[in-house]
Amino acid sequence: MEATVGDQICIRGGAVGHPDKEGEIVEVRGTGGEPPYLERFASGQTSLLFPGPDAVIIPRQRTDPEG
Repeated sequence: MEATVGDQICIRGGAVGHPDKEGEIVEVRGTGGEPPYLERFASGQTSLLFPGPDAVIIPRQRTDPEG
């Protein structure tokens, strides 16, 4: 799993009644974009995250100056 600052991360709810958790990656502490990630949730809370198989990285929209 690789991410960059500004990417979104979604952690799927593992059971019925458990909602998905979504946040923004504000810091990448691993090498080459690997975990752990410092994530900020919509509530403003931050958490150090080692995502599991239930997590999905959603890349931020990047502008390509060449294309």
